Amino acid sequence: MSQKIGIFPASGGLGTSIINHLVKLVPASQLILIARNPEKLASLSREGATIRRADYDDHATLERVFDNVGVLMLISYASFEIQHRVEAHKAAIDAARRSGVKHIFYSSLAFAGDLGESSLAHVMGAHLATEKYLAELPGHFTYTAIREGIYSESFPIYTAWFDLHNPVEEITIPHPGTGPGVAWAKRDELGEATAKMVYAYAKNPSGFPYLNRVVLLSGPREVSLQETAEILGRAVGKPVRIREITVEEYVALPQIRDKHTYRGVNLSREWATAWEAIRAGETAVVSPVLGEILGREPEDFETTIQGLVKGRQ
Repeated sequence: MSQKIGIFPASGGLGTSIINHLVKLVPASQLILIARNPEKLASLSREGATIRRADYDDHATLERVFDNVGVLMLISYASFEIQHRVEAHKAAIDAARRSGVKHIFYSSLAFAGDLGESSLAHVMGAHLATEKYLAELPGHFTYTAIREGIYSESFPIYTAWFDLHNPVEEITIPHPGTGPGVAWAKRDELGEATAKMVYAYAKNPSGFPYLNRVVLLSGPREVSLQETAEILGRAVGKPVRIREITVEEYVALPQIRDKHTYRGVNLSREWATAWEAIRAGETAVVSPVLGEILGREPEDFETTIQGLVKGRQ
């Protein structure tokens, strides 16, 4: 395998997971790891990886940083805004193409149902725009947009910041808990499958089955938000229930404003659109692809939550 694999940003939960699984498949010398704080990657540098610095928020740092990268794993900008996030993604994609990158994997998100092109969820807006940008780019270039399943570990975002170590008995969200739910997926299994997809492309580009398309990685089954609360209750040893409130009441909750402020703007009302999308069934789609790539049944939500409580994750 001659072409080098780039990862940007090579940090954060998903990025770290992808790297941890990639180094089991390829020598570290095949990796070009790009991060805002490259000193955090010192151990991988000692193993032979090339470490470079770039920052989504400083477009000048992106120029030439992808040189000698054949395949790039581009992890989405960590934000909830749409426009700023899209511009950051476009700047990185354009810089990668100028550096001669042949294929970009992009970490999208598992809203929009069965690979749809629209979503009720504000959080999906930047992902859909980035997928569209990749699809419409001309030239000798291919892409794969991976709609990473809703992380099992991200349940607090959808449960008014339920805390396993300081649990409440009532989750107040603008959703009744019934109806279509979420096909929760363990983050490290998403990282493992993503790493295996990147490796499969790098090893055999022409035989890669997901060229120029979107692919969904989801957990093994849909779990309603009501059942999610019951699983959380079993994990903490006390009953937990959902009480539906209005969006106005949700936005006014004291724990919400701080959690949903991005770049000084409070986007809690925009975040509440996630429950509209869940209600519409966007996150309930179960795809077999994660299990196929892992070569095993993905871990179920309750097992992951029990592991978090016991400190195994």
